[in-house]
Amino acid sequence: MNDQLVAEARVAKRSGPVFLEYGFRPFFLAAGFQAILAMGGWILWIYLLEIDATPDDLTIAVPVHIWHAHEMIFGYGLAVVAGFFLTAVPGWTGKQPVRGTMLGVLFALWLIARVASWFSASLPPVAVALPELAFIAMLSILVGHALLSGWSKRNFLFLPVLATMFAAAVLYHLGFPYPAHILGIDTLLVLLTVIGGRVVPAFTTNALRRDAVEPLPRAADKRDIAAILSVVALAVVDLALPDSTITGTVAIIAGLLVAYRMIGWRTPKALGSPILWILHLGYGWLAAGLILKGSAIITGLIPEISAIHALTIGAIGSMTLGFMSRAALGHTGRELKVFTAIAIAYLLVSLAAIIRLAGDFLPAELRDDAILLSGAVWIAAFLIFVVTYWPILTRPRVSLAG
Repeated sequence: MNDQLVAEARVAKRSGPVFLEYGFRPFFLAAGFQAILAMGGWILWIYLLEIDATPDDLTIAVPVHIWHAHEMIFGYGLAVVAGFFLTAVPGWTGKQPVRGTMLGVLFALWLIARVASWFSASLPPVAVALPELAFIAMLSILVGHALLSGWSKRNFLFLPVLATMFAAAVLYHLGFPYPAHILGIDTLLVLLTVIGGRVVPAFTTNALRRDAVEPLPRAADKRDIAAILSVVALAVVDLALPDSTITGTVAIIAGLLVAYRMIGWRTPKALGSPILWILHLGYGWLAAGLILKGSAIITGLIPEISAIHALTIGAIGSMTLGFMSRAALGHTGRELKVFTAIAIAYLLVSLAAIIRLAGDFLPAELRDDAILLSGAVWIAAFLIFVVTYWPILTRPRVSLAG
């Protein structure tokens, strides 16, 4: 497998710029910048509200909280998804990766969609919608073609995931932001449930086997299937029966099944390796966030927004940062060991989630301060990622550099 990656990298080096050699390079770096900018715009708005200095005219056509949610889900989230699929699918199918001009066009569509969102007040709605929908459609076609031509049956389930993200984007641009964002978040959670359930025990097994540690993580097909189906069920009822007792019950069941799935993953043995424990931590946030969501809906004792941020900042933030930092090292020929700064960034993401959750229980006059602090901590985490990974993502594989 490593020989294959080296050979492909040599071809890519001759055929185009390194930055467009593999999908993880532009999209993971863009995701890091998007995490900073989308959060930065949001906390700037909160700060201006606090000092009563909001401008009369905004560059965006929707309320700021809707813009913030959309940019985190369809800007940050889909950038990570694109980078992951464009890098993983060639390994699953044996097909050549999307690179060069085609990758550049796809990345340009994502970038144009983000700029259009920032300046949507000055653009007709169709000009805001088209680049985003075109980006998701093109990504879906490229991934779908590779999976079908390579007959990667095990991974066909990712095709409806991409189709659902497209449907969520259509809902948003038709003027239904709330169901669009809930569907978008739930779809990302389904993706994390599937992929996390594959890679976390697999990576842990590799590490423990290397260190001759027994026993290894155990496979549990029935638990895996139950966890995945429960999160899929939540996505369905969350859209059809939002805020209902049924939805709350399904969310709690899903959280318990996700937590139960982790039994046997040997999580305590991962604590010495940041590149491993961040994935275990992210999956733990997924279980906790789902249980919080169900409890919030059924009891009303917990603000539902707290559960949403446990799932978005805690689960999605932790796992995507873990995936990006690991994949970038592996696919550029580097040792799978992160710098101390990145381990700190991992912790900062969870700290941002904890501060944001705690803020919902503070007196009203302190809640905005908690949002500002949480946002600042999140930005610090991704600043560390961008600064650390800029040379990794923009320069050739280390095995080729000499």
